[in-house]
Amino acid sequence: MNNTVTLYLIPTVLTEGTAPEVLPAGVIQALQTLDVFFVENVRTARRFISSLKIGKRIDEITFHELHKDTPREETRKKLGELHTDAGIISEAGVPCVADPGSIAVGLAHELGYRVKPLVGPSSILLALMGSGFTGQSFSFHGYLPIDRAERAKTLRHLEKEAAQSGQTQIFMETPYRNNQMLQTIMEVCQPATSLCIAANLTGGNELMQTRSVAQWRKGTPDINRQPAIFLIGVREQI
Repeated sequence: MNNTVTLYLIPTVLTEGTAPEVLPAGVIQALQTLDVFFVENVRTARRFISSLKIGKRIDEITFHELHKDTPREETRKKLGELHTDAGIISEAGVPCVADPGSIAVGLAHELGYRVKPLVGPSSILLALMGSGFTGQSFSFHGYLPIDRAERAKTLRHLEKEAAQSGQTQIFMETPYRNNQMLQTIMEVCQPATSLCIAANLTGGNELMQTRSVAQWRKGTPDINRQPAIFLIGVREQI
């Protein structure tokens, strides 16, 4: 095992301006000591590090892009050339969960590097925690199909799975299609189905609410262009 290199998985904020409340000291310490980062978006990563005001000279930091279209061999080559510790920074929240960073982590294990995940905010886990649904058994499906008919079919399947097994079903949508997703849920899901909407988590205008579809049909929130997580489940019983 190559113990000379450690790859740190560094969480970022979900909402700008919340770093003091959501990022532990260990994350700040790692950012202060590292000078090489694999990031989903260089501009976002530079802005994030600059906003922390931790004394880093941004122009002296090396950023390697790591997104869904980055060739695997390119990432392997850059990881293999490391002679110092490095970090992975996601666009928001924790790296490698619904995030292409997992590719680099898998390669780091192959290279014998030490992998060090750091604690930070995850919108998926925060939504699950606040939903009132079971956290003992859950499934995250990422983005549902864009095609309206396929999306409706998938929603019916998730609804059935939650009702029959009790497993919490978690999914998300591109922010500018959130309202369309809500509309489809209102159209295809049963009135008694429990739906949790979690939007802008950790932000000042945070929404964290679980209601039946019948209740939501009386008035759905406008979450257009807001980061959101949707959950279908069965409320925990004591």
